[in-house]
This record gives sequence, C-alpha cells and structure tokens, in this order.
Amino acid sequence: MSMVDEPLYPIAVLIDELKNDDIQLRLNSIRRLSTIARALGEERTRKELIPFLSENNDDDDEVLLAMAEELGVFIPYVGGVEHAHVLLPPLETLCTVEETCVRDKAVESLCRIGSQMREGDLVDWFIPLVKRLAAGEWFTARVSSCGLFHIAYPSAPEMLKTELRSIYSQLCQDDMPMVRRSAATNLGKFAATVEPAHLKSDVMSIFEDLTQDVNLPKTSSPSHVPVTDKSWRVRYMVANQLYELCEAVGPEPTRTDLVPAYVRLLRDNEAEVRIAAAGKVTKFCRILSPELAIQHILPCVKELSSDSSQHVRSALASVIMGMAPVLGKDATIEQLLPIFLSLLKDEFPDVRLNIISKLDQVNQVIGIDLLSQSLLPAIVELAEDRHWRVRLAIIEYIPLLASQLGVGFFDDKLGALCMQWLQDKVYSIRDAAANNLKRLAEEFGPEWAMQHIIPQGINVLSTQQVLDMITNPHYLYRMTILRAVSLLAPVMGPEITCSKLLPVITSAAKDRVPNIKFNVAKVLQSLISIVDQSVVEKTIRPSLVELAEDPDVDVRFFANQALQSIDHVMMSS
Repeated sequence: MSMVDEPLYPIAVLIDELKNDDIQLRLNSIRRLSTIARALGEERTRKELIPFLSENNDDDDEVLLAMAEELGVFIPYVGGVEHAHVLLPPLETLCTVEETCVRDKAVESLCRIGSQMREGDLVDWFIPLVKRLAAGEWFTARVSSCGLFHIAYPSAPEMLKTELRSIYSQLCQDDMPMVRRSAATNLGKFAATVEPAHLKSDVMSIFEDLTQDVNLPKTSSPSHVPVTDKSWRVRYMVANQLYELCEAVGPEPTRTDLVPAYVRLLRDNEAEVRIAAAGKVTKFCRILSPELAIQHILPCVKELSSDSSQHVRSALASVIMGMAPVLGKDATIEQLLPIFLSLLKDEFPDVRLNIISKLDQVNQVIGIDLLSQSLLPAIVELAEDRHWRVRLAIIEYIPLLASQLGVGFFDDKLGALCMQWLQDKVYSIRDAAANNLKRLAEEFGPEWAMQHIIPQGINVLSTQQVLDMITNPHYLYRMTILRAVSLLAPVMGPEITCSKLLPVITSAAKDRVPNIKFNVAKVLQSLISIVDQSVVEKTIRPSLVELAEDPDVDVRFFANQALQSIDHVMMSS
C-alpha cells in the first residue's frame, strides 16, 4: 500500500495522541501504527517507534488489545524477518497484563512472528523470551508462555530442547491452577513438535500428572486458611484437548499410555470433567482397536449412561451413536443397543433428542429390521412425549427415518403419527407436521401421497375422519390443513392439485373466520403458477372475487393482491 492510500497525519501529532487522555484518540493512533511506521521508515521505526511502544504503559485494555493485534503484522514495517526480533519486547510486556484477551492476542501475534523468524533468531531472541515468561513472578506471564513452546521447540538445539521440556513439565505442576490449565490446553500442540523418543518419557508423564490434578492446598503455618482449589478445571481442559494430544502422539502411544488416563477422566468425580470426556468418546474409540474400546471404554460408557448428571448423559447421547461403526454389528447389538434404549427412555428430553438425531449411524451398522424391532417402539413413545421439543425433533427426523425404513414399513408404523401431529396443541408441531407431509411426498412420490396423505389428511370429500380435520371447531387446526395444501401442491403437480386440493381451498373460502379466508386468498395466489390458466379463470378467480367483497379489510387486501397476480400473469403471457 502506498503512502497516498490514506491521509498522512503529522507523526508528532499521532505520537501525542498515544499519550492523550481521550481513549478514542489513543485507539485511533494505535490503529494507524502502520501509517506512522511507513512515514518514519524501517530504521526509525525500529529505533524510535518500537521502543516507544515498549515503554507505553497504557492501562486501557482496548488500546492494549489493538496494539497486540497491530504488532502481529508489523514485520514488513521494521525491515523484514531479519529484524523481526525487535517486535518481541512490546509483545512480551503485553503477555504479562491481567486482561486475558490482551494476553491471548499477544501470544497469537508472537506465534505469528515466531513462525516467520529465522532459526538463529529464534534461538537468540524467541527462546529466551519464552524462558523469561515461564519463570515470571506473576502467573499471567507463565500462563502466556505455555502457548509459545510449540513455536520455540522445533528450532532449539538438543540441550535447549531438554531444558524446554523440563520447563513445560514444571508449568504443568505450577502452584496456580490457571497456569496448569493453560499448559493442559497447549499440551497437544507442544506434543506434536516433540520427538517420538521423548513423548513417552516426558509428555506422557505430564499428561498422567494433569489427569490426576487434585492440588491439595499447602499450609505453611497454622494461621494459613486453605482456599477451595478449582483444579478440576485443569482436568477439564485436559479432557477437552485429549483428542488433539492423541493426534499428536499417534495411535500406538494412545493405545498404550493414554487409555488409562482417559478412563480416569471418564470416571472423574467432577461432572464437568465427565461431560468433556464423554463428548470425546467416539473420536477416542476411532483411534483404538474395537477390542480395546470394548474392553476399556465401553464399561465407562455404561456407567455414564446412568450418570447422576443429566448433562453428562446428554453429552454421551450426542456422540454414542458414532461408536456403532467403530465397534461393528455384533458388539453394537450386544453392548450398545441396551445403552441406546436406556438413553431413549431418559427422563430428560435433551438426552432423548440427542439419541434420536443420530439414529441413522446405527441403522448403517445393524440394519433396519433390528433397528425397527428395538428402537421403533421407543420412537413411537417419544412421538407423543409431553415435551413439545421432543415431538418436534421426532417430526424433523421422520423423513430420514422414512427413507431408511422404506414405504411399506413406514405406512404400517408411522403413517398415523404424521396425521396425528396435524392436530397437535403446539403451533410449531403443526407447522412442522405440514412441512413433514411435503417432505414425505417428495420422498415417496405423488402417487404415494395421493393414496396415503390426501385421503387421510386433506380431501374433504372423502372420509368422515378428514371432514373433522378441515371442519374442526378450532380455526387454527383448519389453518394447518391450508398450510399443508400450499406446501403439497408444488410436489403433487397440476392434475392432483386441481382434482383433490383445489376443492378444499374453495370450500374453505366460505369459512366464517377472517384469518382462514385471507389465508385461502394467499394459497390461491400460490396456486396460480401451478394450475392451468383455464382453471384459474373458472375456479380461482370467482373465489377471489367473492373474497374481495368480504367485510374484513385483511381478507379484501389479500384477495385483491391475488387478483392482481392473475392479471399480471395474463398480461405477461
């Protein structure tokens, strides 16, 4: 970008603004650091601007955050990668501030700069910075240092690598839980850079320590009052980062060393740790052989399926279906299916919903016959669940289930449910049921819909049961039928629309409720593009003309709008 691309303020003014009491002026100045640097030139930027920023003791977090972000892309302004090290001092200072987002941004910028620095410069400048932060008196510096090891380690000579591994191990045993938590969070990235020979001896022992992190408070004197230590958060971070560590160390160390640690996390006494560990159970099993997963992980899964915390069961339910392809058909039928069924009957709706939404993964493994025998009764029970969100989830899953079960099985077991939902007390269920009919018609074709949906759900001239639906005393249920018709018409095609659907709409035009009548006008408008022009003139226009003279203003408005659409179509054709 050239200097003329943005207005060039006097440099002295911009530097004065950095000392101004007005925070907005200071922010503007920080965000224009690139302008100052281009005006000063590379040498003066290195010798004047960067030292000034290092000494800038601004106490506003927003200004510091902007500075941390700007410095991350500042290498071109100081003369390229050979001078990148001059950017480290101000960022090192920012790594020690109290505000977390400022520290995180400073670490991110340091990582960006470090990844571009030459190997010699990393050894001379970057690694000493990491060591200084790791030995910092204030915990914020030590927290920040954990995120820099994976940049520093690969370029270090052998002796320094040994030192860095030792320092990281000390950070994992730090007195402050926040430091250990940061070390746990970054362990996967660091492990990915460590040589395989040192993984087992160093990194795995660190991991072992972290999964058993209990941090009993140390009492230095009788007057010292121990405070409650929240070190479960360290184990929580370990559980969250576990899969990344597995990817870093590879399958073999995972199988031999990480399985016992993972089992400990699944059986942790803190629910939050069990939630994090349960959410990774399928990913972890994919790394193991089916035998190991059945031997070590499955017993824990059985325990978690009846865990006292509903959130643990919910986390398990959201991923457990993915274990079916990993374990294979026999183990799924013998071991997993009973767990699925117990979770499907869980008292909390979220647990049941999470199982329902992943049923297709099990179907691929055990086949539809066994799935229908064991799981379908539970699904039918959930279709009438007292929590409407559970019923809604079942409806949204029905088209997928229908495609897997096939048309014959669907008609026998689930067809009646789809009609039942049209009369649900909750609007969201009725609306989803209408959408469901459309998706089923798309799945099985217009002929199936003609035989099953139209006679049961819509055609007022057929059975008494249906007559009850379109002439239901409650107008909201009658509106649901109109909604279903408008959705089905494009799928059914002009012939069935004219013979079966249109009579329903025109009869509803004589309804006593204005809401029904103006919705009739809307539906008729949507049918104009589907049916033949002669049908529009013979059937649709007369109904709309009648509605256009209705006493209700809204009915007249929508009827006239539909009539204008007919005229517009005629003119364009």
